[in-house]
Amino acid sequence: MRVMVLVKATEDSEAGLMPTPEALEAMGRFNEELAAAGVLRAGDGLKPSRAGARVAFDGTTRTIRPGPFAAVSELVAGFWIWEVEDLDAAIAWVLRAPNPMPGPSEIEIRPIYAPEDFGPALSPDLAAREAALRAQTGSA
Repeated sequence: MRVMVLVKATEDSEAGLMPTPEALEAMGRFNEELAAAGVLRAGDGLKPSRAGARVAFDGTTRTIRPGPFAAVSELVAGFWIWEVEDLDAAIAWVLRAPNPMPGPSEIEIRPIYAPEDFGPALSPDLAAREAALRAQTGSA
């Protein structure tokens, strides 16, 4: 099972407060553990929302909204992609993680859809194209 582990933003991360050397070291050790266990597939921190943009869709209309975005508690400051046995295994890993922020913080775990989750809506042709794309991008 693949999961996306979302490190939620805080006022500090949105202000661009960089982690301490000790925090970077602790997170580096944790990432090394994840990699050694074969769990880690990808992960990075994200710059504050003021450096980004949102594109809103309504039919064929596209509206660009530059950052920053107001609801800090709804923003993401970083992520991992993990391959785990199940949600309980992902939770166990998160419980071992160092606090990603200098103060209170939150991490959200979301399962990623697998091709079999789409049932008959995913035709054999689309499944083959998806598998080829995953192989090409290394996200298989």
